[in-house]
Amino acid sequence: MAGDPTKPLDRPTPAAITAEVDHPLHALGFEYSHVSQEKITGHLTVSESWCQPFKRMHGGVAAFVAEGVASAGAYMASGFQRVAGIQLSINFIKPAFLGDKIEVEANRILLSKTIQVWEVQQWKTNPTSGEKVLLSLSNVTLLCNLPSPVVMKSFEDAMKKYSKKYSKL
Repeated sequence: MAGDPTKPLDRPTPAAITAEVDHPLHALGFEYSHVSQEKITGHLTVSESWCQPFKRMHGGVAAFVAEGVASAGAYMASGFQRVAGIQLSINFIKPAFLGDKIEVEANRILLSKTIQVWEVQQWKTNPTSGEKVLLSLSNVTLLCNLPSPVVMKSFEDAMKKYSKKYSKL
């Protein structure tokens, strides 16, 4: 049973968390599953609205997701300073097709006072063999010593709340 609809959930869903902390990724259907200063994970399902005419996920979407999750991690790791992507490289290994569930993992590989580098992997699971298939591998370099505007306070508060309570959703 799904639970009593008259009682609030003790824990928000990954979709609700993503909607609160990352509007652009939420619009794609992305859901965070782990949020920390060292690692970000999540998933999304390939939608027709962002496929090429050949029913393959558009490469720009993979790049958008890579920069989005790396930026979220860098924002937290910098002590909630504003971050700006300064370089993104992405290698496409295999295609993702309409309906594929994409798993995303971003790991911080460099942390300094001004620069962070994150590696982002995107993969799917082969439904026949159960094997993980690497789709893309990205490196995202971010400038991370910029002052954060006051309008970011609610985002900062939400990221702090979810990283402390729900580092594994």
